Amino acid sequence: MIDFVQLREQYGTTLLEDVVPFWMRHAIDANGGINTCIRDDGTLVSRDRWGWSQWRAVWVFSKLYNTVQQRPEWLKTATGISSFLADHGPLEDGHWPLLMDGDGKIQRGFESIYTDGFAIYGLVELWRASRKQAFLDLAMATFAAAEKTLNGNDPPPAWPYPIPAGRMNHGISMLFSIVYHELADATGDLMVKAAMLRHHQRVMESFLRPARGLVLEWLDLAGNEIPPPEGTVVLPGHAIESMWMQLHIALETGDSIVIEQAIKAIRRHLEIGWDNEYGGLFLAVDADGRSDVAWRFPDTKLWWPHTEALYATLLAYEISRQEWCLEWYQRIHDYSFSHYPVKPHGEWTQKLDRQGRPITDIVALPVKDPFHLPRALIYGIEVLNRLSDA
Repeated sequence: MIDFVQLREQYGTTLLEDVVPFWMRHAIDANGGINTCIRDDGTLVSRDRWGWSQWRAVWVFSKLYNTVQQRPEWLKTATGISSFLADHGPLEDGHWPLLMDGDGKIQRGFESIYTDGFAIYGLVELWRASRKQAFLDLAMATFAAAEKTLNGNDPPPAWPYPIPAGRMNHGISMLFSIVYHELADATGDLMVKAAMLRHHQRVMESFLRPARGLVLEWLDLAGNEIPPPEGTVVLPGHAIESMWMQLHIALETGDSIVIEQAIKAIRRHLEIGWDNEYGGLFLAVDADGRSDVAWRFPDTKLWWPHTEALYATLLAYEISRQEWCLEWYQRIHDYSFSHYPVKPHGEWTQKLDRQGRPITDIVALPVKDPFHLPRALIYGIEVLNRLSDA
């Protein structure tokens, strides 16, 4: 049986003595932005500002302030990053740039709708921390721009995973279901809530295939499967992350059917994604077991699927009290804490090969992202607090 109190202490130590101090020591720039192009030891590689990672950091430091402790330096950090971004954007059409240099000069403009999604995510959480209406107004303006693009006739720009014409991508509805959920909670806006429900339902009724029990990354515009191998690619960690997000929504709406479906799907993706030879979760697999997996670096063991699985299994256990949740949690925990922590420096390394050896390939963004690990620890601590007090 897992000792929830001891595990909560481990999570707290990891978050507050290792992870957060790493970013405070090495990454905060004098102009308010955060340097995410850094190595595991904190060495600066570039002052490039990828909007995706900047807004994620706004969310993390705001969430720390809101749920862990109201430390002024955390709010100052979140506000500083947001101010840097707002001072040099958004673009004229209301979207946020993909990339700035260290001084805020735009290098790449609206090339990814994901940046808008993370901007909404960060701005809402920063509003909760500061209660400054300007942040919520900016989130709503971003919502309007994103909705115009998402409801247009052409696929939205979605670097680093472009969407071909005639296709729908799971990642879009996954992200916008949760960020719109947060925005609807903050504003009570009925249009935002309706948009959230549209993406939530698309995840649970289209991308989660009932006959397979798996989340497919690509469908056609009618919600039908497309031919393999593109049509049968599954990202286990992505699906698990998506399912805990849908659980957050379903718990709020009281949808017991979705809650049951999401918990079952978490288990299914752990089973199909686990490497029985070397341990750890594959980045990508084929739904039908083909060796030809239509995703780059499918055999790699990245840190983020494991952090998402750590939280998802704890949440699933809290809701269902099914023992498999703790069994899988322990398996993920043992692999994660024995492979990813960089003990001399405090953060986790992010990319391993199938055998668990560090690699330097750029898998998505050329950054060390301050997001998945602290978010999983923050949410994990919340669950462990409830389980410890039960």
